[in-house]
Amino acid sequence: MYFLGDEKDEHKIHEGGDNDRKAVFVPMNGNGAGFHDPSVGGRAAEACSVTGSSPDSVLVLDAGETHPFGVDAYTQPTMTELPDQPPSPVKRAAPAEPIVFSRASRKKGFGRILRILGPGIVTGAADDDPSGIATYSQAGAQFAFGTLWTILLTLPLMIAVQEACMRIGAVTGKGLAGVIRETYPKKVLFPIVALVAAANTFNIGSDIGAMAASAQLLVPQVPFALLAIGFVAIILVLEVLVSYRSYVRVLKWLALALFAYLVTAFLITVPWAQALQATVVPHFEFTKDFFFVVVAIFGTTISPYLFFWQTSNVVEDEVSERRKDSTGGSPRISKNYLRRLRIDTVLGMLFSNVVAWFIILVGAVVLNRGGVTNIVSAADAASALRPLVHSFPHAGVLAQLIFAVGVIGIGLMSIPVLAGSTSYAITETFNWKEGLFLKFRQARAFYLVIITGTLVGLLLNFVGLDPIKALVLTAVFNGIVAVPLIFLIARISSRRKLMRQYSSGIWSKIGLWVAFAVMGTAAIALLVSSL
Repeated sequence: MYFLGDEKDEHKIHEGGDNDRKAVFVPMNGNGAGFHDPSVGGRAAEACSVTGSSPDSVLVLDAGETHPFGVDAYTQPTMTELPDQPPSPVKRAAPAEPIVFSRASRKKGFGRILRILGPGIVTGAADDDPSGIATYSQAGAQFAFGTLWTILLTLPLMIAVQEACMRIGAVTGKGLAGVIRETYPKKVLFPIVALVAAANTFNIGSDIGAMAASAQLLVPQVPFALLAIGFVAIILVLEVLVSYRSYVRVLKWLALALFAYLVTAFLITVPWAQALQATVVPHFEFTKDFFFVVVAIFGTTISPYLFFWQTSNVVEDEVSERRKDSTGGSPRISKNYLRRLRIDTVLGMLFSNVVAWFIILVGAVVLNRGGVTNIVSAADAASALRPLVHSFPHAGVLAQLIFAVGVIGIGLMSIPVLAGSTSYAITETFNWKEGLFLKFRQARAFYLVIITGTLVGLLLNFVGLDPIKALVLTAVFNGIVAVPLIFLIARISSRRKLMRQYSSGIWSKIGLWVAFAVMGTAAIALLVSSL
């Protein structure tokens, strides 16, 4: 039997014939309709199995929460028409009575956890875009283990910055540019947005070039220009006509190609003691080339486009979970919701930095010790994976195939993030309607910015710029642009009036200001060494 009650009846017990006990909270006081399954990670699973609804149609509520937009927002016709569940009088369960969940419930709960973690893994993989792969490979090839320590530094700093962006979006219900517009004058907003748009467009262009150059490893007879135009056409059709969330569910599996670097590391002879020592003991070379690569690593890891993407993407998640009305208003959040987003962010950034560390490691062992200290082509970068398939016939071709699939897959996933980040920044600056959850006819300006940014990025490949060198230059540009943005993020996330009880705590403040100081110092050192 299921028990229906008002907002105060938070835990009602359904006793099944197999002696399972399952708790589902269904507010029926007119304020809304939703479910609350107290099993960790599986709050919506029981509701789906009982009502026969899909996960997308179930509103997940934390204890004590009610639906903010009324019963009509829930897709099921009525809460009393549960299949094969006759109405029953309301009774309250004894507080001390234990709740036991079936094996099927736990499996559904595990599936729910995997769905929750998906966006963070996608964001982490998008951070290891073609620009990142080229930068990390060049770092390993040029300086061997000399830059491994940077990853140990970027991980906590990246988590601090992205967690602050997540909180800003979740609490305000606005994107980063929208919050800056309401907090600072236009003379601050416009230069920041212009720098981010330029950095993202340059990044898009270099990623498109890398995808085309990687594809030529497999089909050398196809012209570079035709491949680049073909990839852009595919990306624009998918991003404008297909929901990003829909096609990224497939593309994110291509990110598994990044694990090729992890597998390769255990197939080659690595001096692990030396590598681990280089990770915890910083190595410095006071040269322009060294600081150039260090700033590139910081820039491709702590990237400005991810600041805007994460802030706005959290807002879109709130709309999809019906925590925020798409027409405006304050979002309905809780500590549990922020905890879930924080776990998602931390795991995504951990994935990104672990992959980066292994790319540098493999580049150091395979390329640097093999005499390759400067990557000038996609074939040079792909050769780092040759030990993975050395025992197979045509090992070189297989290594190039794995590399090309990884670069193309990550490019197809990261370029929409870059273009979307630019569009979020520009449309929020001018207060235009924006969001990937909207159709083209509902947000023409938003999608036109995406299309324009992608096409301009494509044109950059026809001005004579080397696609591989452009990847590292893009990372350096990002590293410089990120500095003023981190300053604003640190200030905004600490504003009690704006963030209320969710303003930055002491550890968040320390992480943000250390990130600002480290990246600012690296950028200044690069400029000084270039004089």
